[in-house]
Amino acid sequence: MPLYDYCCRDCQLQFETLVRAGSAPVCPRCGSAALDKQVSAPVPPGKSKAIIASARRQAAREGHMSHYSAAERNKVLRQN
Repeated sequence: MPLYDYCCRDCQLQFETLVRAGSAPVCPRCGSAALDKQVSAPVPPGKSKAIIASARRQAAREGHMSHYSAAERNKVLRQN
């Protein structure tokens, strides 16, 4: 599910929401479907690496190691 930024034409609220395939988003404030899709700001490079590292640590704690290479799995398992 992609995350999109919208601006409501009726109440001018700017918000972001996950959009499922085949569904139309509505404004959380007024319920209007008259929305303009906004251009999302890119994530700064430093933050995206930190987010990925955090997600990988969380996955490792939960035992989901399938996205790690064999060398990375061994290194993470030795640290825990």
